[in-house]
Amino acid sequence: METKDKPTTSNGSFRDHLATVDDKGKRKWVFAQRPKGKFYNIRTLVSLGFFALFIALPFIQVEGHPLFLFNIPQARFIIFGKVFWPQDFFIFGLTMITFVVFIVLFTSAFGRLFCGWVCPQTIFMEMLFRKIEYAIEGDAAAQKILKKSSWTTEKIFKKGTKHFIFFLLAFIIANFFLSYIIGIKELEKLVTEPISQHLVGFTAIVVFSFVFYGVYAYFREQACTVVCPYGRLQSVLLDRNSMLVAYDYKRGEPRGKFKKNEEHSTGDCIDCFNCVKVCPTGIDIRNGTQMECVGCTACIDACDSIMEAVNKPKGLIRYASENGIANSQKLYYTGRMKFYTAVLIVLTGLLATLLLTRKDVDGTIIRAAGILYQEKGQDSISNLYNIKLINKTNKDIPLSLKLEEVPGQIIEVQGQEIQLKKEAQAAGSFFIVLPRNIITERKLPLKVSLYEGDKKITTLKTNFMGPIHHEVKK
Repeated sequence: METKDKPTTSNGSFRDHLATVDDKGKRKWVFAQRPKGKFYNIRTLVSLGFFALFIALPFIQVEGHPLFLFNIPQARFIIFGKVFWPQDFFIFGLTMITFVVFIVLFTSAFGRLFCGWVCPQTIFMEMLFRKIEYAIEGDAAAQKILKKSSWTTEKIFKKGTKHFIFFLLAFIIANFFLSYIIGIKELEKLVTEPISQHLVGFTAIVVFSFVFYGVYAYFREQACTVVCPYGRLQSVLLDRNSMLVAYDYKRGEPRGKFKKNEEHSTGDCIDCFNCVKVCPTGIDIRNGTQMECVGCTACIDACDSIMEAVNKPKGLIRYASENGIANSQKLYYTGRMKFYTAVLIVLTGLLATLLLTRKDVDGTIIRAAGILYQEKGQDSISNLYNIKLINKTNKDIPLSLKLEEVPGQIIEVQGQEIQLKKEAQAAGSFFIVLPRNIITERKLPLKVSLYEGDKKITTLKTNFMGPIHHEVKK
């Protein structure tokens, strides 16, 4: 978004290229200055909570299941201790739709608040790897000097130490990341048992380690500005009432250097470039909302510290909306946001209903292919059926079949109950025998209930194939 009275650089040419790429298409390395201030301190606390959750969640068990598991290779998913199978895919579809609506609503109201505060990429990069870099190599100026210097013992030691710690952290992150896919118990086996027994898992850890190391040691902000599509979606998701990290150009322009004890005819911005120096994506927030901005608030802290030093009000860069800057309007809940909220409530309610009514045992009953009905004596007709069952619980369930609403009997081919193992599938065959006199149509709807002892688990529907009506009369 851009307004006519906004300041721009190079006639708006900043929008024609990424801030981290020069005119020749070569990457410009970002040496972000160490931020400090109120927002940075709060983000540090939030990141500590994130790290604690990231490490703790794989260890939390609910009825023998991990709290979360996303085993894509085995198409096995566990959310809040509940096992989901491919048969539950429609729930995932609805979940994704709900998530997309949430993103639209959240972004239209709060911009990239998620990116700056709780996105794993931002938190790991700015609150872990960047802090280690500061501790070893120093602030931005020291990092620049170190990069340009020759390979002395000091440089080799600092660079070697940094990259060793980076890879070690990437390896640890890869292990915990894998635990969300295979489970903490399987990860423990992978770590403690011989590598030869877990070649696939060990290869996955190595690959993930190098990927995370590459992202946080070299790729860095490019993950947000080049790979992640969220920034590009801002142009269609944001409006003039969305909350942004914004520069108050009406108060700040025209810019001018600060001179002590002199009256100023310029705006409050003293053109110190501190907001640019601390930006992890290398942009100038004074040019307006840009795709590369992740809303990390580093520029807010930097500007507030300068305003305080020159005895001017804080908030030259702050959370605000376009209308808030241009027309001095307060942030408010727009009609579009209300509409998205209503849609989100409906989708969330539908999703909650599906989750609460989801069956722990489910299955299908299908007539055996290529076989019509069979006559049993003068007064009975039988059909052969195949049944497939799935147990979504963590306990074995012995099941028996019973007809509902019609007289008849079920004769199981195995002659015994179906033993349904925990988190497994089972199949079987059985006959349904009905009296001839109740068959009044070619396909008679039937209900077959599954019982665990005297407890009804669920009811499945099928059809009974019988002789046509005039054949019955004969």
